[in-house]
Amino acid sequence: MPKIIDRDEYKKELAKRAAGFFSQHGYAGIGMRGIAEHLGVSKSALYHYFPTKEALFLASTEFAMIGVSQINPDPTATEEDQLLALVNSMRRGFGAEMSLVLEYLRGKSSEEIASDEAMQVSLSTYLKTVEGIVGTERAVEALEIVMGKLMLEHLSGGSLGTSSFRF
Repeated sequence: MPKIIDRDEYKKELAKRAAGFFSQHGYAGIGMRGIAEHLGVSKSALYHYFPTKEALFLASTEFAMIGVSQINPDPTATEEDQLLALVNSMRRGFGAEMSLVLEYLRGKSSEEIASDEAMQVSLSTYLKTVEGIVGTERAVEALEIVMGKLMLEHLSGGSLGTSSFRF
């Protein structure tokens, strides 16, 4: 009797495992063959689920953003404490994530970035999370601060700590 596979769940599992692979190995230097080998599937099987590496990257990004969308800072805390809690939850893996994003975007124009599905999924998820803390009017400004703090902390090797939030 043939094995019954839930195609949607299997596709999600491949995207989840590929997300970790992209984080470790980057985007540009790997091809579908290398990803398929890592995932333990044939290249043709991987193409069956994801017609391009970009489609696999988008699915991996969507998986990664699930964790961000599930961040629920304490609503009884101050905005500052909620934003610091968000920074703390995003801190793990931030450097690898930003390195991957910058590598993925290398050579793309502003117009290409603005229309890139993976970047839109990421941006909208981060904005929605921050909106839940500070509201729609200040979400972009707060996200600038959150991302800026994380980037500065990463680039300084942690020597410049995360200070308080002031708008």
